[in-house]
Amino acid sequence: MPVRSSSAEWKGTLKEGKGTMKLGSGAFEGQYSFSTRFEEGKGTNPEELIAAAHAGCFSMALSNILGQANFKADSIKTEAKVTIEKVAEKMTVTKIHLSTVAKVPGIDAKTFEAKANDAKNGCPISRLLAAAQITLDAKLA
Repeated sequence: MPVRSSSAEWKGTLKEGKGTMKLGSGAFEGQYSFSTRFEEGKGTNPEELIAAAHAGCFSMALSNILGQANFKADSIKTEAKVTIEKVAEKMTVTKIHLSTVAKVPGIDAKTFEAKANDAKNGCPISRLLAAAQITLDAKLA
């Protein structure tokens, strides 16, 4: 299996410094800072990139699980919201909420919800992030 890589460079102190993060593929490079991570500054942050990775992983896992049950999704759109909070004086990712809306011909809501929960519990990024509380809102379009 392939090994994926990305990189980051930080310059300066925590609050006044700035950094850049870059995907190994070259598909994304963005600036980050204390303000973009813990306030509402412009730029990206590690949690936003984790949210993108989780949304992408979940959507692919759900597509696979549906396919194994002979359903073909026309579309799966997922948003992930990552919550970072102070726990025991350390910043910690505590929650991730996945919201997905899918167009899947021929499936009923109960079956879809079960397959979506299987994807939430089984996708590699969910398993990686299992220390956080992961919740799911899954709906059919």
